[in-house]
Amino acid sequence: MADIDPEALGADKSLLLVDDDEPFLRRLAKAMEKRGFEVETAGSVAEGTSIATARPPAYAVVDLRLDDGNGLDVVEALRERRPDSRIVVLTGYGAIATAVAAVKIGATDYLSKPADATDIMNALLATGDELPPPPENPMSADRVRWEHIQRIYELCDRNVSETARRLNMHRRTLQRILAKRSPR
Repeated sequence: MADIDPEALGADKSLLLVDDDEPFLRRLAKAMEKRGFEVETAGSVAEGTSIATARPPAYAVVDLRLDDGNGLDVVEALRERRPDSRIVVLTGYGAIATAVAAVKIGATDYLSKPADATDIMNALLATGDELPPPPENPMSADRVRWEHIQRIYELCDRNVSETARRLNMHRRTLQRILAKRSPR
């Protein structure tokens, strides 16, 4: 864990974490509390929006794809209530279009999963034009490719033939890729 200057957080240390992956949410909440944040968690868009409206935090980390909708709805609700809030959008399905959408509606930064607490902390506390340092363990090219294929597969309602057509690949090749475990 990096040594963080307690003054860097400011007076308001409130942090909202929104993610439907319960184990990840618990681990991240614990790690962020150790770093000085006052953490509140939500497992859905509805819960996150409710907290963002009632008690808008100074910081937020929001997953893009949640079981009940899109995390960008939470970002919008938070931006309306607290324009100075620093928001990082997380997702396992990194795509340029969604990154642009997240930043346009007010996200401070956009990180692909797996992101650890240090990466998230650096993104939350980055100021002005200063970019956070590159992640310690970025996704491998194989993992990025696998994530992209999985995203298109999900968007095609898990239809192998349609996914193969859209990715311009042979259906059997796609089936072999989908049958394997995700690369590291």
